[in-house]
Amino acid sequence: MNVSSGLLLLQRKCGVNIAYHVIDGANPAIVFLGGFMSDMTGTKATALETHCRDHKRAFVKFDYRGHGASSGKFRDGTIGLWLEDSLSIIDEITSGPLILVGSSMGGWIALLAALARPERVKGVIGLAAAPDFTNDIWNELSEPQKREMKTRGHIEQPSDYSDEPYVITRDLIEDGASHSLLNAPITLRCPVRLIQGMQDTDVPWTTALRIVERLESDDVTLTLVKSGDHRLSEPEDLKRLMETLETLCDRIATAA
Repeated sequence: MNVSSGLLLLQRKCGVNIAYHVIDGANPAIVFLGGFMSDMTGTKATALETHCRDHKRAFVKFDYRGHGASSGKFRDGTIGLWLEDSLSIIDEITSGPLILVGSSMGGWIALLAALARPERVKGVIGLAAAPDFTNDIWNELSEPQKREMKTRGHIEQPSDYSDEPYVITRDLIEDGASHSLLNAPITLRCPVRLIQGMQDTDVPWTTALRIVERLESDDVTLTLVKSGDHRLSEPEDLKRLMETLETLCDRIATAA
C-alpha cells in the first residue's frame, strides 16, 4: 500500500464517513475488524498496529459506521452495512493480498469479507469469532422481549463492556439472519486460524468448533485457551496473536 500514516476518513457514496488509520509496509496487508460496539482504539487493534509498524507490515484498522470516530448512529447499523464498510476499506484503501484479523463480530464479518473477495484475502484470523450471534440473541430473548422488539423495533440490553446498553434492533436481527454462516458449508479455501477462550461468557467455545466443521478449507487450526475470556487481550493473548500472525504470513509467503 502506498498511503501515508494518519487518521483519515473514507467518504462513502451513502453519506457515511468511515474513519481509518493506515500504515504503509509490506504485503500481505493486515486489516483489523473490530467487534460489536468496539472501536479501533482497543487493546488488540493497538497492539497489532504496533507489531505491524515494528515489522514493517502494511496495516489498516477502521471503525464501522456508528462506531468510534466514524459517522452514523450505532442503532442504524446491521451486519450487512458493516460488511459494506469493510469491503469499502478493502477495495479503496488496500491493494494486493490481505490477512483479515477479526475480533468477535469482526470474525463474522472477516469470514463474510473473505467470501466476497476470495482473490484478495489470503488468510483469516478469528479471535472469539462470533458468526450468527444475532440468531443467538434472538433465541435467548424472552417472549415479552420479542414482542417489544416487534412493536418498538428495538430493545436495550446491559453491556459488560460499556456503561451504555446495547441497542438491539429488529433490523439487526433480521439482517443478521440473512448473513448466517453456520447452517451451510463456508466455501473458503484460504488458511484460517481461530483462537478461542474457554472461559468466554459471550461466545461459547463450541462456536469455534462449529466454524471449523463448516469451513471447506483444509488449512484450518483452532487454538483453545483454557483460561481465556472473550477479550483475549492479556499479554499472553497478544503474544499468541502476533505469533499466529507471523506464522500465517510465512505460510502465505511460502505458498506464493
